[in-house]
Amino acid sequence: MTFALGPRAISAGYMLAAFDQVGSTNTEAMQHARDGGQGPQWFVAAEQTAGQGRRQRAWIAPRGNLACSILEVIDVAPAVAATLGFVAGLSQEAALEQVSVEAALRLGPGRPRYALKWPNDVLAGGAKLVGINVLAEAVDSRLAVVVGMGTNVVAAPEGMPTPAVSLAELGVQISAEELFTALTDAWVEHRGIWDNGRGFAEIRRRWLERAAGLGDRVAINTGTTTIEGIFDTIDETGCLIVRTPEGRRIPIAAGDVYFGNAASARAV
Repeated sequence: MTFALGPRAISAGYMLAAFDQVGSTNTEAMQHARDGGQGPQWFVAAEQTAGQGRRQRAWIAPRGNLACSILEVIDVAPAVAATLGFVAGLSQEAALEQVSVEAALRLGPGRPRYALKWPNDVLAGGAKLVGINVLAEAVDSRLAVVVGMGTNVVAAPEGMPTPAVSLAELGVQISAEELFTALTDAWVEHRGIWDNGRGFAEIRRRWLERAAGLGDRVAINTGTTTIEGIFDTIDETGCLIVRTPEGRRIPIAAGDVYFGNAASARAV
């Protein structure tokens, strides 16, 4: 089976670059924009050997897992472009639900439940299933935005800051190619709702319906400090709002998030 766009993505004019092996789909996508490519275009690889996730963490995708990036060249401010991470989360969740239908019928109440973790992860049973990062660079007076996504289809990495899980471990037996096709169509839907940031209110509403840890105890390690309180909401710019024990509401633009008992144990 080979990687292919879904019918909605094809109708919407998306293009595809597929690789057997690549260092980083993000690097390929951004270089394409620097070379004058306008997108929208997907970049996907059967194996990724030198990718990077958030905070420059290694992002290696062995064969069977899904590593892909979407390039959009658009006229928006960088802060608006950053909210495409929420579009990616919703798109991933929708694609996962679609391809998990057979597992849902077979596993019944034990089927996987997916949740979106701020800022850009998809969880299953509290463990990380999908990682997402957003890169942006000015190119010829427009903004080249690359959203990279990595999904643990057949294997989950070990030794990560938080537990990770694969679809195979969850009993969902699908291929990276099947998931990719579903993802490309789900992206068209949610990218359309987002509408260059004009529809972020609706994206925000849908994201909050699927948010992990909403209303629970949370700690965010920003790299320079740790802020603890209750995960209150995300605001109209996508910042996480922490309500502190003193009643202050603090917006957080970036950081590593820990919920519940892990809030004190891990956010140090």
